[in-house]
Amino acid sequence: MAYFVLKYLHVIGATVLLGTGAGIAFFMVAAHRTGEAATIAAVARIVVLADFLFTATAVVAQPVTGVLLALDVGYPLGEGWIVLSIGLYLVAGLFWLPVVWMQMRMRDLAVAAARTGGPLPAAYHRLFRIWFAFGFPAFAAVLAIIWLMVARPDIPVLAFGG
Repeated sequence: MAYFVLKYLHVIGATVLLGTGAGIAFFMVAAHRTGEAATIAAVARIVVLADFLFTATAVVAQPVTGVLLALDVGYPLGEGWIVLSIGLYLVAGLFWLPVVWMQMRMRDLAVAAARTGGPLPAAYHRLFRIWFAFGFPAFAAVLAIIWLMVARPDIPVLAFGG
């Protein structure tokens, strides 16, 4: 019973990470393409909230359920596909954390532009380009982790010092 609950929660967490990430990217890009500061501000408010409610919750739940699931099944945490998954998870996190800050900053810049009726500043456009670029490695890492979870390939891990 515990195995199925852990597996269910782990799969739900993975789908939330993938789905929320894809949804956030879609809505931010769609809002950006309008060029309208008020639209971008409104969408960015929702995106930031979704990242905190859904993505952050899944970010915390995934390693907890993953470790508990591996221990329950008897997979050594040093198994190659698990080690690679953890490394990719850290890569995704290194790109996701700045993205959250960028989304909050882009939201604030769009709110200010909408309030004054002025154009979006150059800082907004610069942040958007970086935000967009950071999405690719983070999204690729999550896709690779999901593949590793499903395939569980036999990947040798190099032992150092032994």
